[in-house]
Amino acid sequence: MESLLAYAREAYPREGILLLRGKSRRRDIHITDVLIPPLATHARSFSSFPLQMLPLDLSVVGTAHSHPSGASTPSLPDLNNFYGRIMVIIGAPFRSERDIGVFNQDGEPITFEVS
Repeated sequence: MESLLAYAREAYPREGILLLRGKSRRRDIHITDVLIPPLATHARSFSSFPLQMLPLDLSVVGTAHSHPSGASTPSLPDLNNFYGRIMVIIGAPFRSERDIGVFNQDGEPITFEVS
């Protein structure tokens, strides 16, 4: 969790984007690593990466990106570019778990636990 918050702070005032690597079993997803996607673009109002540049990696379970605006909920473009099983959004000021939202592909909040 700290690495997500630190990455968002470092990217500010631009959005940052990361891939989440882990394992999923049924409804439980355990994140083990965060990766910077190849050729990622970081701008003030969006972040992206070319999907065709990703190696085949079935351990990628989702993405995380920051919202410098402070909103920790997905926008319509976020949902249209959903990749994996979950999306994590880190809203400014990027200081604690309260600034983080986790969502499914329908944009519905998912409860999460840091262990």
